[in-house]
Amino acid sequence: MAPGAIGVNTPAPHFGHLGELFILTHSDPMDRIDEESQTPAPPVTFTGRKTLVAAAVAVVLIAGALLIRPARTDDDARPPRPSERAASAVGMGAPAAVVDLKALVTDREKWLAGHPDDEASWAVLGSAYLEQARRTADSGWFPRAEKALKRSLEARPAEKGNLDAMTAMGALANARRDFGTARKWGELVRAQAPKRWTAYPVLVDAYTGLGDYKGAQKAMELLLEMRPGLVAYVRASQVYRDRGWREDAVMAMEHAAGAAKAPAEKAYALFRLGELSWERGDPAEALRQYEGALRTDPAQAEALGGRARALAALGRGGEAVRDYRMALGRTPVPQLARELGELLDSLGRGQEARAQYGTLATMAARDDRNGVDDDVVLGLYEADHGDATAAVRRLSQEWSRHKSVQVADALGWALHQAGEDEAALEYAKKATEPGLRSAEFAFHRAMIERGLGDEAAARRHLEEAMRTNPYFSPLRGPLAKEALAAIAAPPPGGPENIRPTAPWVEPELPKAAKPKPTPSGR
Repeated sequence: MAPGAIGVNTPAPHFGHLGELFILTHSDPMDRIDEESQTPAPPVTFTGRKTLVAAAVAVVLIAGALLIRPARTDDDARPPRPSERAASAVGMGAPAAVVDLKALVTDREKWLAGHPDDEASWAVLGSAYLEQARRTADSGWFPRAEKALKRSLEARPAEKGNLDAMTAMGALANARRDFGTARKWGELVRAQAPKRWTAYPVLVDAYTGLGDYKGAQKAMELLLEMRPGLVAYVRASQVYRDRGWREDAVMAMEHAAGAAKAPAEKAYALFRLGELSWERGDPAEALRQYEGALRTDPAQAEALGGRARALAALGRGGEAVRDYRMALGRTPVPQLARELGELLDSLGRGQEARAQYGTLATMAARDDRNGVDDDVVLGLYEADHGDATAAVRRLSQEWSRHKSVQVADALGWALHQAGEDEAALEYAKKATEPGLRSAEFAFHRAMIERGLGDEAAARRHLEEAMRTNPYFSPLRGPLAKEALAAIAAPPPGGPENIRPTAPWVEPELPKAAKPKPTPSGR
């Protein structure tokens, strides 16, 4: 999923009919009141009640044949089962542990084999598949998630209020970076149930991907009002980062870490804190956060990729290559392949780098088959290492769909590499002016301005890149330093056009008038 997404954003899932009782004992009563006021719950038929009773009897009589557990009460001391923990996590839009997630998938697949018309369980299964995709970076889970969610919508269509499946469809579209479709699903859920908080994480991510940062901030503020907690704080941090409010972004993510309950949730928050440290040019602090995430959840492969990036910045290239390879073995994503290829290039290992670039293309082709949009990563790769003209075509099409700062930056850089600096500068401005502090963005704009002969602006943005994060790329970071050194320092005294042409002479000031005498006695 995109760097600002945190798993699926579906409400707490149901487990058949008894599962509804489980959720009712563990969800917020105000959420239920709000949702029930918007969309009526489907009636429980007499046949459903007989099935429920039969299942309860089977639990008593057949040991080990437990398909559904009875409702949990507040004084129930039994720890939740792995499938219950995963169901709670995916229902809240939070990361789930790998073992728990597998248990949930197995549990729902078994249940649905005998109950194919259970729309709630299809929605749960689709959400679990989507979380599997996030945990493994295997886009092959996306078609399975889509199929399960469509089965849920067939059993209970959107117009009849299948809010679980609709919300998950929006989260799936965000994960595929199809932000326009995600916005449609999120707005449809909001129209049917304005107080259903799980629609708002979908909308924050969708608006961000579309470049509607005001809409993203408004949705985030409503989310914080409705349901402050892990998911809301993560989205708040994302919005603050995009606005350039670093301290607020860090504070919100620290709140997210404090609100995390499960190790997988805590590890994700620590990973995101590491990303914020990395972006502000503190690789040592970033490394500490990444390693904290890995200690908390060794399966947090995103943190492994982050650790590789930090190790490279600290001059530990061999260890960085090792970690990149391990991360790619667990989460094969094109961005990590690009980073590893460029690190190998910087270490003089060109043949290995070319092999890694080939892997990037293979991963992107796999993602394309599964409906995932990798055009920004591919466009940047083509601009730097391939056909810049092809990159311009690819990214121009992407810009027509998604007008985010990431797309603007990539398109501007591709235009520069293709020799079209005047057009490139317009997109570089769109990338840098909304507020996001990115060393890569600043470097791209500086090189475009240098190509146009504006050395003063180029110097200013190169200095900004170095202040923001001098380690932003093992290839382009050194190029930025060289370019800054090559641009002559400005002459002393300021620009020539604002210097006086003649020496300063103190002006002759008029003398103060003497006060008039007043009559005596007054």
